[in-house]
Amino acid sequence: MSVAMLAGEAAARAVPVVAGVLGAGGVAVAALPARVRMRAELRRRWRTWALAAPLFLGAFWAGPAGAFVLAAGLGAIAVGEYARMAALPRGERAVLWAAAVLLPAAAWGAPDALDVRTAGALLVLAVLPALLSGDAAHGFTRACRTLFGLLWIPVSLTGLVLLGDTAVAVGVAVAFGDVGAWCGGTALGRRGLLSRPLSPLSPNKTWAGVLGAAAATAAALAAVDAFTPLLWAAVLVGCVLGDLLESMVKRETGVKDAGTWLPGFGGLLDRIDSLLLALLTTMAVTL
Repeated sequence: MSVAMLAGEAAARAVPVVAGVLGAGGVAVAALPARVRMRAELRRRWRTWALAAPLFLGAFWAGPAGAFVLAAGLGAIAVGEYARMAALPRGERAVLWAAAVLLPAAAWGAPDALDVRTAGALLVLAVLPALLSGDAAHGFTRACRTLFGLLWIPVSLTGLVLLGDTAVAVGVAVAFGDVGAWCGGTALGRRGLLSRPLSPLSPNKTWAGVLGAAAATAAALAAVDAFTPLLWAAVLVGCVLGDLLESMVKRETGVKDAGTWLPGFGGLLDRIDSLLLALLTTMAVTL
């Protein structure tokens, strides 16, 4: 059975699960009383979810070509947001944008070519603009930020193409995990041991949120018939650490959100930060 057929079947299994949760969520946020402080914010987030879900699942229904378009599109937007946060010059931005398209294209057309040679090429591309410009003052910082951006965004997003049906399960589980983390933190994170923050980088992220994310990701993977302990662990690590990773980047670069255009979230990176790390950890344990 082809990768395209497997991904299409996985998307088909995910549709009723996602539709059911979106329907229940829509009823819940519509019924929130006016005194609830986050009512408007939750409604904006639900509308964003309702638009993003069919785009994500529809891409996989179209097969590897759709997965490539999804990965390249997300990558092009995300590296633009990252480049602005990291204050990267035009040369480094061009490298990131090129990688955002070419790496998913290679994963689609020639996946066997993605090996140690690719890693070497990424290192050369990351350092080349700073080397050619002779930037002795900031060249090392530029190169490191570019190499990190390459690994964090374009390399991670190749997982949407390489993982096939598993990528569908990861995407759905990460989305559920983000909601579960918020619900767990809200319900159980007010006092006691579970209220302790995971890291000073994001004091609102508590152990209660980890518990909520663990339950929600396990339920999502089971619902789409993809649960294994190893995959669950990989997705959970992405859910928990992905948001902290972006918080670290934003704190050092002095920004609150990666963007302002995505209602309820900020920028695209603020929405897919957990997905990026979850795809990377999933590739590490499954490929």
